[in-house]
Amino acid sequence: MSTDVLLSFAAWLRLREAADAAARADGLVEVVRRRLPAAGPIVLHDLGSGTGSMLRWLAPRLPGPQHWILYDRDPELLAHATAETVTSADGAPVSVATRCTDLTRLTAADFAGAALVTASALLDMFTAEEVERVVAACAAADAPTLLMISVTGRVRLTPAHPLDAQVEAAFNEHQRRTVDGRRLLGPDAVDATVAAFARHGVAVQTWASPWRLGAAQGELAAEWFRGWLAAACEQRPELAVPAAGYARRRLADAAAGRLGVVVEHLDLLAGG
Repeated sequence: MSTDVLLSFAAWLRLREAADAAARADGLVEVVRRRLPAAGPIVLHDLGSGTGSMLRWLAPRLPGPQHWILYDRDPELLAHATAETVTSADGAPVSVATRCTDLTRLTAADFAGAALVTASALLDMFTAEEVERVVAACAAADAPTLLMISVTGRVRLTPAHPLDAQVEAAFNEHQRRTVDGRRLLGPDAVDATVAAFARHGVAVQTWASPWRLGAAQGELAAEWFRGWLAAACEQRPELAVPAAGYARRRLADAAAGRLGVVVEHLDLLAGG
């Protein structure tokens, strides 16, 4: 089964940025805005910043001045993230610093003075132990935490196809796979994160933030589908033969603007 070459990670992040922005829960931002410090610059820590989409989305929705600290393990992605000038909702300056580090080793000391800790499309890549460490650091620092665009494992494609459910199940198994001794949480990450905050006595609000992809997002829908199907076939090689025709049909639908995709996500705000 071939679905063409997948995009580089940086290109994938750029392609999905508009869909992430459209999906994120503005209602949680309203809660955050009301509880920010009344005076002085606010400091925000963004985990797994990638090319900086969370910075570009959230900073203009909050008052300034702001200072963002971006964390990622990839220095090239961090270079992308700092390439553009960003301003706050009131036009005040947004300054940015970067830290190339292992997110799962951060402590409360790293978040000292934080007005907010953020992340986007990150939790599913953690293990249960890693989620616990990140949550413990945020809770000990008494830092409100806004974690957005976390997959739930639920997908709806239109028009429907008999293979959809099998591919979804195989993909979710793949997301829970063990990599270098790390068992990833995949679609179980939101529940694990909410439970971890509860153990630290921190309340959590959750909002739905689904991608809704139609004809106007055909390129993203096709690229998402390629990755989704490739992961499913890697997990269950027996899917490869029936997936060949399935891929041709789905990609033809995407090219013609006929494919509809809903990818369910949840956003959560802890301690806000």
